[in-house]
Amino acid sequence: MEDVPVSTDSIRLGQFLKLAGLIDIGSDVRSLLEDGRIHVNGETEHRRGRQLVRGDIVTVDDTELRVA
Repeated sequence: MEDVPVSTDSIRLGQFLKLAGLIDIGSDVRSLLEDGRIHVNGETEHRRGRQLVRGDIVTVDDTELRVA
């Protein structure tokens, strides 16, 4: 699991994935969500604008990232 530091108290899922380098542009997250490839804290996520806070675990395929 990789920690991805954020400078704010919360961050939107699309912004977080861009910050982590998993997507190039925010709209790329849509296809990942539609395919059910993104999980937040173990649950399949369908909202691009989901607010993440420190400690949340985001899984995309086999990559696990923690909001730090």
